[in-house]
Amino acid sequence: MQKETYLGVNVSPFTYEQILEGIEQKIDQKDQATIFAVNPEKIMKAKNDHHLRQLLNQATFQIPDGIGVILASKLHRGNITSRVTGVDLAEKLLAKANEQGYRVYFYGAKEEVGQKMQKKLTERFPDLKIAGYSNGYRDDSSELIQDINEAKPHMLFVALGSPKQEEWISKHKDELNVNVIQGVGGTFDVLAGEVKRAPAITQKLGIEWLYRLVSDPKRIKRQLALPKFLLAILFKRKEK
Repeated sequence: MQKETYLGVNVSPFTYEQILEGIEQKIDQKDQATIFAVNPEKIMKAKNDHHLRQLLNQATFQIPDGIGVILASKLHRGNITSRVTGVDLAEKLLAKANEQGYRVYFYGAKEEVGQKMQKKLTERFPDLKIAGYSNGYRDDSSELIQDINEAKPHMLFVALGSPKQEEWISKHKDELNVNVIQGVGGTFDVLAGEVKRAPAITQKLGIEWLYRLVSDPKRIKRQLALPKFLLAILFKRKEK
């Protein structure tokens, strides 16, 4: 299936299973894949930011991490039928690494969050091979890249927040001897148990955004990206 494009940003119409299959192929072929999450907020920013749009479109997989993207695909009779969230995909990749013996490296978040996350992950995935961890406050990228390459991971998870993580991955991916690089935002906090995800029912119904808004009303400015995005998609559709 071809990627779908909304307001200039590409989105991959693949399921978790299809992405995992593609990742296994990349590792077998000693090739590289990059994974960025795409949601209405990020697309609206990229709409007026050519550099961010270019960064997102360079990724191997742009996963539809937002109900607005699903609705946009439905309006255009596309093939994106369900969300692929960054947190869930990271967990599935970690499960795959645990099963296949892939080595993983984590970069980002605070040191205490990273340590807590690793402890919880080793409890969940006893055979997980953690090649290394670096907190998100290292200034020397060349030294960090050397550390990562010496650890020889198959998978690298980068949690610097957006667009910083996309910038870092795009800038350094060619220097990294890593098969899979995923930008994961606040995923380390979730894996460490520092941040609770929305109830499963809200995720299933696609209203996780509403739960977050009710839990933290200060998010209202960010959440306004969803109606703005859908209006922009509707106007774009009418122009065709």
